[in-house]
Amino acid sequence: MARVNAFRASILHCLADPGSGISSSAVEYFKDGVLVVSDGVVSEIGPADTLLPSLSGNIELTDLTGKLIIPGMIDCHVHYPQIDIIASYGEQLLDWLNKYAFPMEAKFSDAAYASEVANFFAEALLRNGTTTALVFATVHPQSVDAMFSAAKQRNMRLLTGKVVMDRNCPEALRDSAETAYRESRELIERWHGDGRLGYAITPRFAVTSTEAQLESMGKLANEFPDVHIHTHLAENRAEGDLVAAQFPWSRSYLDVYKRYGLVRERSMFAHCLHLDQEDRQTMGELNGSIAFCPTSNLFLGSGLFDLRSAEEAGIRVGAGSDVGGGTSLSMLTTLSEGYKVLHLQDQSFPPFKALYMATLGAAKALYLDDKIGNFAVGKEADFVVLDAMSAPMTARRLSRTDDVAEKFFALLMLGDDRAVSATYVMGKPAYIAGRAGVPIKTL
Repeated sequence: MARVNAFRASILHCLADPGSGISSSAVEYFKDGVLVVSDGVVSEIGPADTLLPSLSGNIELTDLTGKLIIPGMIDCHVHYPQIDIIASYGEQLLDWLNKYAFPMEAKFSDAAYASEVANFFAEALLRNGTTTALVFATVHPQSVDAMFSAAKQRNMRLLTGKVVMDRNCPEALRDSAETAYRESRELIERWHGDGRLGYAITPRFAVTSTEAQLESMGKLANEFPDVHIHTHLAENRAEGDLVAAQFPWSRSYLDVYKRYGLVRERSMFAHCLHLDQEDRQTMGELNGSIAFCPTSNLFLGSGLFDLRSAEEAGIRVGAGSDVGGGTSLSMLTTLSEGYKVLHLQDQSFPPFKALYMATLGAAKALYLDDKIGNFAVGKEADFVVLDAMSAPMTARRLSRTDDVAEKFFALLMLGDDRAVSATYVMGKPAYIAGRAGVPIKTL
């Protein structure tokens, strides 16, 4: 017999891309709504006065009146091994990698250490309302095993993979074209498609791979067309200069990845701050996606992302925290900084567009929108319960308006992990603020 649960609250989700308008038919909102979940997937959604009378007596109703339910948020680019170097002072990208990131990642040769960090990281994602993430691990296969194990234990939808590097990195983090191929393939065969888990082929960036290694990753991508590809692209101008020097035959940074078959559906490129129009057009035509990482781009002084030009080229874009270069796992904080980055370029980022960028838009960028991203019937019931009363300033501000767009925008600007009252994974509580539990009554 199916396990059926119902949740009553205000409910907000995107049906399509809301574009640049504040009000949009692409958004569905129920001030007093009910979400019905059957065996972990959405079976009904609608106004409470319509759905409540139709629910049978054995359905558990969780009454969250006064709170807001949105789809589980999706982080399109984050580094779990860097969680302990978040907020490290004062370097740009290449120096930051050498001073902070690489020494930390060397510790993940220890499987027990990797497991401890992976479990902390998974809990931190849920505490911030993130239910799906595309995650960098390290060069060590055990770091991938640890992250997948932590996600599987919590039934999270998560993508990760072994980082591959065979030059311009410390010896302790270096592999080869051959070991990168062999170990990545073994991990794909062990984990890809296990429950809600998916593999991502992960060259760190072109700077740290030889042509032989990139060729081996392209071969792997051709053999496993349903896995993801996850890397960095055009984050920093000095990085771009290194790529041009190392690959003198290439027209551009993107051209390096294209040559080796790494630009296709399910390719996610983080940052993409310094692309030209030809690169954007190529990425759009080949169905690659971009992770917009505003907190990291600001923190490392890398530049400002041009969302308008990316979307005009037909590129799918989702939001990414990029911790530890990014400064918060909260997608609310990430979206808040995204608004400021775009505002500086005379581009709009209205509240519903921001919601889209961390839910349905992010799912589309990861080619997972058939499974997650909104509350369409049949999709997996990952969702977040947001509490406007979580902080005095937020509560005071939101009490001054009844307009849902204005309320959600204020929540974005003021909210963080404190605004997350609960996080549900496939209809089951995965995080409860204060761990006091959610009151449940049976109809």
